[in-house]
Amino acid sequence: MFIHGDDPYDLGHTVAGWTGVAVATLGAGLCGIGVIVVSGPLVCVGIGVLALAILVTWVLHLAGWGKSSGPRPIEQWDWRVRDTSAKAGHADCLGCRLAGRRGARRARSAPEVESARTAESWLSTSTSA
Repeated sequence: MFIHGDDPYDLGHTVAGWTGVAVATLGAGLCGIGVIVVSGPLVCVGIGVLALAILVTWVLHLAGWGKSSGPRPIEQWDWRVRDTSAKAGHADCLGCRLAGRRGARRARSAPEVESARTAESWLSTSTSA
């Protein structure tokens, strides 16, 4: 039995993700303290740390400590498992494309295609009303 129902989900907990969240939390805290004590320089430092969080997460993702989109084999679910396919780039990954890594495009599975069609039909009916 899984905590998220009967289907096993890989929630994407990775070294890159956890590190990025930790650095971003520090930056948000600095911004909050800067607002409370009315310190413009402290708010600016907090914003700088938030930008650093983006860069740290991106670099760790490119180094293989992130994950690609989509399902992974269950043996790769542990957050400490390094992604060996990161050097070639992940398909449909903006971070990899920004780094010049293209990766092979992933073909959509039948449920993903059906889900996309359902979302598109819902959007077209809700916007026309």
